[in-house]
Amino acid sequence: MTDQARPSRAAGAEENAMTGIVLLVLITIFWGVNWPAIKLSVNEVPVWAFRTICLVAGATGLFAIAAAAKLPLRIPRQDLKPLLIAALGNITFWHLFSALGVTLMQPGRASILAFTMPLWAAPIAAIWLREKIDGLRLIGLGIGMAGLAVLVVPDWENLSAHPWGPIFMLLAAIAWAFGTVALKTHRYSMPTTSLVAWQMLLGGIPIFIGAALFEHDFDPTAVSALGWGAVAYAALIPMIFCHWAWFRVVAIYPAVVAAIGTLAIPVIGIISSAMITGDIVGWDEILSLALVVFALFLVLVAPQLRRRA
Repeated sequence: MTDQARPSRAAGAEENAMTGIVLLVLITIFWGVNWPAIKLSVNEVPVWAFRTICLVAGATGLFAIAAAAKLPLRIPRQDLKPLLIAALGNITFWHLFSALGVTLMQPGRASILAFTMPLWAAPIAAIWLREKIDGLRLIGLGIGMAGLAVLVVPDWENLSAHPWGPIFMLLAAIAWAFGTVALKTHRYSMPTTSLVAWQMLLGGIPIFIGAALFEHDFDPTAVSALGWGAVAYAALIPMIFCHWAWFRVVAIYPAVVAAIGTLAIPVIGIISSAMITGDIVGWDEILSLALVVFALFLVLVAPQLRRRA
């Protein structure tokens, strides 16, 4: 490798890392606010119908963006099987279980359990991808999970008394972790926008069928303006931008790093739920925020500073 090639490659890696950090910040905000939006949506729109609207809107929007950018839309034969496997975790089971869980829990608390995802992604990636969990990542994961524990422990009695909500959210977290790691098992030849659109469309097929079978009598005219506003937010910003940004982050970072980068989302979910649905924010939310931010610093920023040094 020439001396000119080394700085060029290093600059490219640094640019990718900065892009990943910016995308994680935006994902944290938009996905965090999405939790109270989901709660407001499923209060009036049945779960299967709600997820069908979100996935159809997301897939349509991403296909339109890909077509406008003249990106290839065809699925290469070698990409089809890994795409279907990842779509089962990232789309089918995640969207179904998370929506069911939110119907049975406060949205902020539901987001806490959903974002135990890194706890499941780390061992799955270590076994499946043989990813090394180094000291900083392990410490960051531990501190981040401690931040989530600060939020979970005070509410443990209520969670244990009504277990189905937590069970659905934990299943959603495991499904998302599986899908995230599954994406890293294959080097896709199709662009991210097309990849995400096809995941939504193919992974959404079981949900579309469920909506047709179980909720064919859904009456859209019975939904209030507030309900449709919440559905519109959930269907457009998180489904189109956040899904695209998330899969870009997964492409930039190892699976464990990308997973740990999501730990701040439930804190934003708690705060936005307090503002929108009236959930109370106390000392535990503030302490959790501090722990999660420190965990993100260890995982995302500290390695960059060490490399520069």
